[in-house]
Amino acid sequence: MCREPEREEQLEDAIMPPKFKRHLNDEEVTGSICSERVRHGWREGWSSLYVSFRRGPTGPRFGAGSDKIRQVQSQVDEVIDVMQENISKVIDRGERLEDLQDKSESLSDNASAFSSRAKQLHRRMWWRDMKVSQRVCPCMPS
Repeated sequence: MCREPEREEQLEDAIMPPKFKRHLNDEEVTGSICSERVRHGWREGWSSLYVSFRRGPTGPRFGAGSDKIRQVQSQVDEVIDVMQENISKVIDRGERLEDLQDKSESLSDNASAFSSRAKQLHRRMWWRDMKVSQRVCPCMPS
């Protein structure tokens, strides 16, 4: 199915690599896949490299009962536990910060309401004092 790229095609590619061409036809795209397979030693079917990669690493270093793997896994488990605890602390802290912000906004609203009521009361008391002073001494200006 796959064919070797001809010498002329290789010279063309040396002048302008396919990734810089503006328009690629279907033959160039499928041809590049085939040439990659030929260049890397792939034949029809699976390559032995790919099959060994799918099986995973083998050998005495990677045995299931390795002490190093168990040790590293226990360290990873400890780190996961610490991170989960940290995340829950961050969430709790966020909730407390939201509560604090709500209380702060409420306190600010109450303070501004108190300030406006205090100004109103101050004005009323000033007018009351003026009225009383005018009744006591109507002839004297205040």
